[in-house]
Formats: sequence, C-alpha cells, structure tokens
Amino acid sequence: MIILIGFFAGILSGMGVGGGMILIPALTIFEGVGQHAAQTVNLCYFLPTAAAALIVHIKNKNVAVRPALGLAASGIAFSLLGAYMAVRLPAELLRRVFGGFVAAAGVREIVSSLTKIVK
Repeated sequence: MIILIGFFAGILSGMGVGGGMILIPALTIFEGVGQHAAQTVNLCYFLPTAAAALIVHIKNKNVAVRPALGLAASGIAFSLLGAYMAVRLPAELLRRVFGGFVAAAGVREIVSSLTKIVK
C-alpha cells in the first residue's frame, strides 16, 4: 500500500499540486498513522520530491524566480509559526483543520471547473 500511496502522491507533487492532499489522508486511513506523524512524514517526503520537480521545472524555464524567492522567504518564516501551532493542537482538531482545508480546496476546484464549462 505504501508504494501505491507514494505513486499517487509523487505524481501530484511533480505536477505542483501537493502530494500531501493524498499522502496525509492515505497514511491516516490505510496505514493507521496518527495525524501529527502523518503531517511530519509529509514534510520529510516533500523536500526531496519538491527538489526533483523543481529541477525539471527549472530546466523547462517554468520558474518565475522573483515571486518564487519572495514566497519562499515568507513561507519559511510562517512555516515556523505553523509548526509551532501544529505540535500544540490536539490531533483531532488538527485532523479537522486539515480536512476543512482539503474540502475547501475540492469545492474551489469543482466551482472553477463548472464555471469554465458554463462559459
């Protein structure tokens, strides 16, 4: 099961979508990993997969360097705050916050797709 989870999460990571949308729920549901541990595994997984995808995107000249650097700087700063908060939240609340984020992202994608179809 781990290889299958890695396959789907890797495909999404390479596309820039974010493998965590698959990885975290799959680890908690199918592998019985706790929410805090699943999110930590996602971070360990993300670094090498993002680096691999970034190499391909840089080779294809798909990286806007100036905005990427600005986002990276603010992302690094605020990731410290997010990590600090995550380790202090109860696992159930963390699971609900993550689930709400995934649900909101799904609704946004559905609405965006329907809007394109209607136009």
